[in-house]
Formats: sequence, C-alpha cells, structure tokens
Amino acid sequence: MVAVFRDAGRLLHSYERVDWAATPLGPPEQWGPTLRTALSITLNSRFPVTLLWGPQYVLLYNEAYVELIAGKHPAALGRPAEHVFPEAWDVIGPLLDSVREGGGPVLMQDVRLDLHRHGFLEECHFTFAYSAVRGAGGVIEGVIDITEEATGRVVTRRRLEALGRLAQTLAELDDVELLSERVAAALEPAAADVSDVRVHRLPDGHDGHDGHDGHDGHDGHDVKRDDLTVLRTADGPLVRVPLPAVGDPPVEFVLSACLSDALAVDDGYRTFLRLVGSTTAEAVARIAGHQAERRVAELERKMSETLQLSLLTEPAVDDRVEIAVRYRPAAERAHVGGDWYDSFALPDGQLTVAIGDVSGHDRRAAAEMAQIRNLLRGIAFTVQSPPSAILSALDRAMAVLGPRTMATVLLAQLEPVRDGVRVLRWANAGHPPPVLLLPSGQAHALAARPEPLVGFVSTVARHDHTVELPPGAALVLFTDGLVERRLPDRTHSPEHLLEAVTDRQDLSAEDLCDEILDRFGDRLEDDVALTVVRIAR
Repeated sequence: MVAVFRDAGRLLHSYERVDWAATPLGPPEQWGPTLRTALSITLNSRFPVTLLWGPQYVLLYNEAYVELIAGKHPAALGRPAEHVFPEAWDVIGPLLDSVREGGGPVLMQDVRLDLHRHGFLEECHFTFAYSAVRGAGGVIEGVIDITEEATGRVVTRRRLEALGRLAQTLAELDDVELLSERVAAALEPAAADVSDVRVHRLPDGHDGHDGHDGHDGHDGHDVKRDDLTVLRTADGPLVRVPLPAVGDPPVEFVLSACLSDALAVDDGYRTFLRLVGSTTAEAVARIAGHQAERRVAELERKMSETLQLSLLTEPAVDDRVEIAVRYRPAAERAHVGGDWYDSFALPDGQLTVAIGDVSGHDRRAAAEMAQIRNLLRGIAFTVQSPPSAILSALDRAMAVLGPRTMATVLLAQLEPVRDGVRVLRWANAGHPPPVLLLPSGQAHALAARPEPLVGFVSTVARHDHTVELPPGAALVLFTDGLVERRLPDRTHSPEHLLEAVTDRQDLSAEDLCDEILDRFGDRLEDDVALTVVRIAR
C-alpha cells in the first residue's frame, strides 16, 4: 500500500488501481509535500471534497464525493477534470482557471450543472467552493473543491412554488372551459418539470390512460402506477393523470404533460405529478359545485407543509441524547415560512443543535431559511468553534453572500464532561430563550442579555453562555409562534410554557413534544418549530 493512500478507506483499491505514473501527477512516491498534505485532509473529511491538481486539474477525491459523481467513479480518479466533466466544463473551467491564476476563492450556490452520471444527462444543482492550495513560496499548486449537492432542495423549492401558483390560480377560476389554459399558464415557470400541459374532457367510455389528450407519438411503452401513467414517446416521457369524474351526469377529465428527460421519474417526481393532478381535480370539483372553496385552501396547506418539511432535516442520533422535533404551520395560513430546526454531529462527535426563524411567511422566507440553515451547518462543520464564533462567521458570510434578510438563531453545543453530565454552550441571536427542565421537575428559561438577529450587522460581538445538563434534564427550544398570541383570549405565553413543562421530567423527548403541542398547538397564529433535547439518565 502506498503510504499517501493510507486514509483512502473504501477507495483504497480504486486509488491503487490507477496507473499514476501515466497521469500528469506521476508516481505517488514523487508527489510533493503540498499534494500529500492536501490529499490527507481530503481523505479524512466526511464532507464531499475533491482536489483538482496541477494545470490539468487532475482529480483526487474522498468517499463522500463518490455519491455526487456516481457512475463517473472510478474512472474519474486521476483524470483531468475537463475529461471527467466535459458537459460542465464551460462553467467550471473558467472558475478553476480564475482560482489557479490568483483570482481568489470562488463560492457558487445552487448552480445548475447537468452531469452524465446515471446513464443520461441529468439535471443537477450544486453549492460549492473553490480555494487555492499553495505550496512553498506561495505558489498555487492546485484547487480544493468542497461541494454539497443541492438538486433535491432546488427541485423541491421549484415544485413547491409551482404548486402554490397552481393552487392560487385555480382558486380564482370559475369556468371549466378555461381550465387547461390556466393550468398550463400556472405551470409554465416549472417547464423543467412539466411542459405542454393540457387538461381534456374525456369522451364516454375512456379511462384517461388511452391517449385521448391531444399528445401524439406514443410508442406503446407504458409505465402505469396506480393513478398515473408514464408513456415513452418519440419526444420524451409523457404523463397522463386521470381526474375524478364530477357532475351529474359525470364528466371525466385527464391531465397530460411532457416530462423532463433530464430527471428520473422517481417517487418524488410522481408525488409532485399526483399533487398537480389532485390540485387540478379539486378545482374541477369546486367548479362543478361538489367542493367548497376551503377544500382547495386545505389542500394547498397540506402540500406546503409536506414540502416545507422536506426542507428540514431528521434529528441527529446520539446514544446518550434523545432529540425530538416538530414543525406546525399556522392554522389560518397555507403558505410556507421561515421557521426551522437542525441538529448534527461534528467530526469530533460533538452534538450541535440549532433553531431559528427567518423574517417573513412566504416562499422567499422558506428559501432564505434553507440558505441560512445550510450556511450555518457548513460554517459549524468547517470552523468547529464555539457557538458565538460560528454566529459571528454567519453574520460576516450573510453580509457578503446573502441572503439579504434577518433571522433569529439559537445555536447550542453539548459537550460530555463526566458521569453522563453534558455542558450546554450556546449563543443567542435574538431568539426566544430555551427552557431547561431539570430532573427534579423544576423548569426555568435560560435567559441572557439580548443580542441582535443574524443579518442585522456583520460586526456585532456575540457571546457564549454555559450551563450543566445533568442526566434526565431536558432542553426545550422553540420559535416564537408557540408562545406569542395577538388575540387577548389566547392564554399562551412564555410563562404558560414553563407551567406546561414543569413536573414533566419523566416524559421522553417525543412525549414532551406532544405534550407541549397538545396544550399550545390549537389554532396557531404563526408557524412553530420545536425541538426537545433530553439527556439520558
């Protein structure tokens, strides 16, 4: 085994199979100290990292990066980047040249870079940073690329916006003859998912799967799944979604659309298509008099909540800490918002928990929420510093990179010290103080001197606070929608929250979440994100 590859893990065999002497880098034994050090850092990172070395930008990468390039591995290893990514070279080539020529680091967010990685040219989006790697005398020898795939987030956001437009458009429609035109117009900005959208009334005796939709070119290869059919045509995939019959006598409709040939028709795609069909079907039913206006709003609310939750993460897993999370939308608003929670373990095993609320209650707030959450996660992972330093870095990053908004954020780290005791270290940027429930059943707020929201000013001094969490203690983090009420008859306040959790020390984190929402979750006036962290006894 070549010593420089000792940290390659499951990629060791791939590294050893490359004829490095035939590459621009030459035999590994002749590699310089800068490349050896950079490769060691790359291979020991859990985040997707690749090195692009020398003027040919020869690729060396870690295990996490393999998932991003899929079928390009292992052939990509040791090859010039231009040969590995010819389909994206017009975009990434000039960026790499700029860094290598001393133009400084590059940060790109949610950039579309279509890749051949699963047998077809696939729509992909990435957030990535290029930084120069300098050797002796400050000479730039290569570029390091830290990457996060954003395809799921970008596509989900796009589909969420399309569903919101569709629901809003159809909520105002009162003429079924305009249905096809309005559906097509509402979905036009989502042409990357669906195009040439049509809604047709079916002749008697047809079930919506047999081609009576105005689309031609069907070659006979159908993939039927429950309530929709995907057909392979000369122009690409086509979907047909039968709509429920309405009226008396019953009238049946079918929705059809061309699908993207740059996206796999997976479960997420099918869910989106079913939601398009169900939203359209609701409009048809309402126009026919069989559905009330509130059903359309309720459907939109459910869609928004489902897709909002897809932007949030599962709680981190820790053998000695139980984490439960909840998200509840406002009762009388069917839009996404900026409330969020997050938890993750750093490479050293330290558990980090965050919660925040971006100003606003619309799709823009949801998009900004995702940006801030991911930026905060990336900074925490990279700098591995106390919460105050991480929030200060977030202030500076938002001032330069955006988003141009403000948000409350509470960031906490749990450090094991002795006999199951954890030290909670936190910093608070304008967020409601968390509630600490002690094993004795007593509860109190962890109040501290208020500090400005992130995004308000990039130079604000931030401070850390600490408290010990004994075994059996629980920490409740929440956004302000849980305890703020504008109506005088609503008896929800921070004091009521303290009363609600007092003497609930025997509840699990999941049960404590449910207990809180059972008491406070009726007729919410604002979105609520809730996290309960409980230290094992």
